[in-house]
Amino acid sequence: MPVSELETEEAQSAAAGGDAKRAYVQRIFSQIAPRYDLLNHLLSFNIDKAWRRTAIAALGWERAPNGVYVDLCAGTLDVAAELSRRPGFAGRVIGADFAEPMLRAGIGKASPAIVSPVVADAVDLPFPTNAASGAIVAFGIRNVAHLDRGLREIHRVLAPGARFVILEFTTPRSAFVRGLYHLYFHHILPQIGALVSGHRTAYAYLPRSVANFPIEEKLADRMRSAGFVDVNWRALTFGVAAIHTGMKL
Repeated sequence: MPVSELETEEAQSAAAGGDAKRAYVQRIFSQIAPRYDLLNHLLSFNIDKAWRRTAIAALGWERAPNGVYVDLCAGTLDVAAELSRRPGFAGRVIGADFAEPMLRAGIGKASPAIVSPVVADAVDLPFPTNAASGAIVAFGIRNVAHLDRGLREIHRVLAPGARFVILEFTTPRSAFVRGLYHLYFHHILPQIGALVSGHRTAYAYLPRSVANFPIEEKLADRMRSAGFVDVNWRALTFGVAAIHTGMKL
C-alpha cells in the first residue's frame, strides 16, 4: 500500500524535531521493535556490529571497570549487552529508552545482574547527578526531540572525568560516495524496511532524520555548548557514520 501524503508529512515533521518528533519516534519504534534487530543487520550489511564495537572501545570503560554506565536510546540493548561481555568489565549497564517494546525485545541478551533496562527519555533521566562512569548512545541521538536538552541532561548524570560517546549516521563528504549513499538510503532502504517491518513510514523517517541532524562539526559544537570538553570525532566507513567523544570535567 502506498504511503499517504499525510504519513509522509508526519515523518518529515518528526524528523525536524520538537514535541511532534517525540511522539512519532516513540510510536514507530514501539511498532517495529519485533523486527528491529533483523533490519539493523540486514540494512547495514552487518557493518553495524563493528561500528558498535568501535564505539564501545572509544568509551574507555577500562578506566572504571566497576562503574555504572548508561546506554542511552538503548533500543534492544545491543550496546549494553556487548559492553557487559567485554573481558574485564565488572560494572553495571543501565539501558534507557522511552519505547518500552524495544527494551522488552532485548531482554535475554545479557545477564539481568549486569544490564538493567529502564524506561526513560534522554531529556529527563531518572539518575542522580554525577553518578555515571560513562554514557554511550548508538544511532539514537538524532531521535531525541530536543537535542541540546538531551546533551545537557547526559552531561548532568555523568561523573567528573566520565566520557560520553555518540555513534550516529552522517552524510558522506565524498560526492561519489554521497551519490551511492543517497540512492540506497533514500530509495532502496525505505522499501526494504517497509516490506520487512510492516511499517510504511519508519524507514522513510530514517533518511529524513539524518538529513535534519547536525553535521559532525556542528554536533561537536553542540556537545561543547552542553559542557563537554576534549570533544573529538572521526568518520567511519567512507563517512556513512561517525563517532563523537567528549568528557565531563
